[in-house]
Amino acid sequence: MSPPPDLSIIIPSFNEELRLPSSLEKIAAYLRKRRPNTEVIVVDDGSTDKTAAVAEAYKEKIPSLRVLSNGTNRGKGSSVRRGSLEARGNVILFTDADLSSPIEEGEKLLTELDTHDVAIGSRAVDRSLIEAHQSLFREFAGIIFNRIVRVILRLPFVDTQCGFKAFRRERCRIIFEQQTIERFGFDPELLYLARHHGLSIVEVPVRWAHSPATKVSMMKDSVRMFLDVFVIRWNAILGRYRKP
Repeated sequence: MSPPPDLSIIIPSFNEELRLPSSLEKIAAYLRKRRPNTEVIVVDDGSTDKTAAVAEAYKEKIPSLRVLSNGTNRGKGSSVRRGSLEARGNVILFTDADLSSPIEEGEKLLTELDTHDVAIGSRAVDRSLIEAHQSLFREFAGIIFNRIVRVILRLPFVDTQCGFKAFRRERCRIIFEQQTIERFGFDPELLYLARHHGLSIVEVPVRWAHSPATKVSMMKDSVRMFLDVFVIRWNAILGRYRKP
């Protein structure tokens, strides 16, 4: 078997045929310049458009690219979990399909993994790095959600929801194995599990720009994410996050 790549980049994707080409072009250029020993995993989450075909077409530019299919739409959390468990790289970086944080910002996270197990991109540590803001309503809802997460789960981070996170794969495998949340509320669960298992986490300010084509519904997904926080707490109370 060939030696593992240094890095696995995971891109959860649902109906992303329009945004993926630009993102994969940028990732291909980044890998040629900075990280040639990298695999790219696009997880197609039951798309009804040509997401999988678009991704497959980039195998010439990214020879290490793999396209995994969930078959049906299970949620972003499910796609991140599957990609992370099938990754071979020593380090995992997952990013949104629209590259809301430029892929080059990943260098900040990867550098932190020299001394930490998990590095999470943050929009709130330094808001001057936000290049395109969400609506005031979305930003306010995000602040409220973060406060709920901090109180209920006792997580100290000011932004758990930024879709840009890096992990030392072997050290962090257990948190993906124990992850239960499959949709947008999965980030707090991963961070809760990381702290539960004694992994070190650092929050890193990154450049970020809001995409108007976001898949997050303010009504349906916000309610579900709120409920997911209590599911995580309930799982913890019942001892479902067992330590090895």
